[in-house]
Amino acid sequence: MKNDYILGIGAANIDISGRSKNSVVMRDSNPGFMAVSIGGVTRNVLENLARLGYSTKIITAIGNDYYGKAIKEYSVNAGIDFSDVLTVEDESSSTYLCVLDEKGDMFVAISDMHIVNNITADYLRSVSDVIKEARVMVLDPCLSEEALDYLCHNYANKVEIFCDPVSTTYAKRIKKYLPYIHTIKPNKLELSILSDHPTDGQQNKIEACKILIEKGVRQVFVSLGKDGCLYYDYLGNCLIKAFKEIEMVNASGAGDSFMAGVIYGYVNNFDIEKTLDYALAAGAIAISSQSTINPEMGIEKIEEIISKERG
Repeated sequence: MKNDYILGIGAANIDISGRSKNSVVMRDSNPGFMAVSIGGVTRNVLENLARLGYSTKIITAIGNDYYGKAIKEYSVNAGIDFSDVLTVEDESSSTYLCVLDEKGDMFVAISDMHIVNNITADYLRSVSDVIKEARVMVLDPCLSEEALDYLCHNYANKVEIFCDPVSTTYAKRIKKYLPYIHTIKPNKLELSILSDHPTDGQQNKIEACKILIEKGVRQVFVSLGKDGCLYYDYLGNCLIKAFKEIEMVNASGAGDSFMAGVIYGYVNNFDIEKTLDYALAAGAIAISSQSTINPEMGIEKIEEIISKERG
């Protein structure tokens, strides 16, 4: 019998973000606002789920440095089980640097996640019981091909795998693993890469989703930014939904919060309408905070946003 926890395997970072007060001037110093927070796509999804009251565990690698200690302390306090995390001596913890434009949207970002390569097949074998007993696995595409191969080939038939491609670069990496992925959340560009199909216009997006379904994916949530989400599944269900636009402070954590809402809906057997409500509300909560994870994230806040949306 499975334990009732969500397992994330991937990155846990220090996130450093800077937002320009005005339009970004290249090759110059831009006055703005700076923030440092604990991040990493997988870790972010888990923290959001923990704030929604769900049990979470993470398998990641951190350095025995200031950042690594800060990542662990903060994450444990937020409710993530760090028991199976690998601490690597003499390596720097994962770091993500993001520059936002004057509207709070991403301008450019740099990530240094080489430490995650220490999550090898051998290490994953040593924690196999933790993996196979999970309710859902959140799979980070920043993992090495060795790790992705091992996890997909050995656990896809035991644990539902949820994945956010994160970027066009990582979309190319995980493309061959689509037959093993239960639920995927690409944006328009990532969807085009995963499907080898154009994604301009609604019908092209739907056709691209169908290609992913034909490859074995069960659910596709296409992030459309301010236009919400396009949902398509293996039964042919198709739904497009968006919430009213709200003022954006920082877009960098929206996708992770949305994915947490998707997973929360799935493990609680919500229908797709309610799942999308939770996911869109979680995304709205995320973008209204300077921090990658909004400390106000919770069921009450989600229900409040959904209630306001319904008028």
